[in-house]
Amino acid sequence: MNMLILALCVGAVIIAGLAFYAGQLLYKLSAQKKLIAKEQAKQQAKLAQSRLEHNAKLADSIHLIARAMHQEQCEYSEGCLRIWVLMSQYSFADDDDLSKRYPGIFAMYEVVKEMPTHDARKKYSKKEIFKQDTVRWRAEESNAEAIKADCEKILEDFKAAPGSENVVFN
Repeated sequence: MNMLILALCVGAVIIAGLAFYAGQLLYKLSAQKKLIAKEQAKQQAKLAQSRLEHNAKLADSIHLIARAMHQEQCEYSEGCLRIWVLMSQYSFADDDDLSKRYPGIFAMYEVVKEMPTHDARKKYSKKEIFKQDTVRWRAEESNAEAIKADCEKILEDFKAAPGSENVVFN
């Protein structure tokens, strides 16, 4: 009988020790999960701040190009190409279809996106370059009113950074 009581006591001590050890492991796991959640929240905040800063720079550039186009100091084809590329990098809060939101700029972008620029343009004959320019000029002319309306929308949607609204185009 004494052996049975001794075995039960030893078993109870072993079970209590294992339960204590399991409790410590659960506490450490809980602390580790809290630490991971805290670090993830910190990383998400840092990412959100980075995205805001990136969006601010993009919005400033988009605004300046749209303003130059609106004041007819930048060709529509060049401005539309630049604006569309910048807007494709912008992180919008909602997933609006930009082609429907800015149809004039999208239409012009669709015409000029495959046209060669800079050094790539030099590879073509003057006749081919003139054909491309003619297509571009006609597209600018036919989309001018829609592009101008889109520029006005962009000037409202994308605010310039403080100080850049004083930039003068020559």
